[in-house]
Amino acid sequence: MYVRITLAGAALASLTAVSVLAHSGATGIVKERMDGMSAMAKVVKSLSSMMRKEVPFDAEKVRLGAGIIQAHSGDNMLRLFPEGSDGGMSVAKPEIWEDWKKFEGYANDLGLLARGLAAAADNGLAMAGGASNTSTMMGTSSTSMMGTTTAMVPSPDMLAAMPTDGVFNMVAQACAACHTQYRLEKN
Repeated sequence: MYVRITLAGAALASLTAVSVLAHSGATGIVKERMDGMSAMAKVVKSLSSMMRKEVPFDAEKVRLGAGIIQAHSGDNMLRLFPEGSDGGMSVAKPEIWEDWKKFEGYANDLGLLARGLAAAADNGLAMAGGASNTSTMMGTSSTSMMGTTTAMVPSPDMLAAMPTDGVFNMVAQACAACHTQYRLEKN
């Protein structure tokens, strides 16, 4: 799990660096969604350090970060992807609109996971090393989240009962899975 959290954090940190360059020419709805994605990436980067115990655990910061992610997920995310907004400075792949229902599932799952992260904030970290075994707790492998759909996301009650780092890892995996499928790599 520690490796997965580290890799997810590193991937999102690199996405943040790339997004800063991409934002320089973006306008309108494309800039608005890039700003939202950057806000979420900053939260994941910050919380990654906490989950790895590089900084002290702070449940209130987890709740605040989860609130930022939730504010940029679900319908709030979906409204930023109107048909035809994949040109110019956008890094959105056309697959978003070709399989809107699946993309919609990712956006909604992220909102559910963010709510679960806020609810699990007081649970603390699962192990002294700051890594939990989500796959054992959920009876699923980490790769199953890569094809996330609402059917694969645990119920809010299950998420609320999990260690904070377990839910955080699911959030980071959901972000990475969506980016892998729906984000262009711009050079």
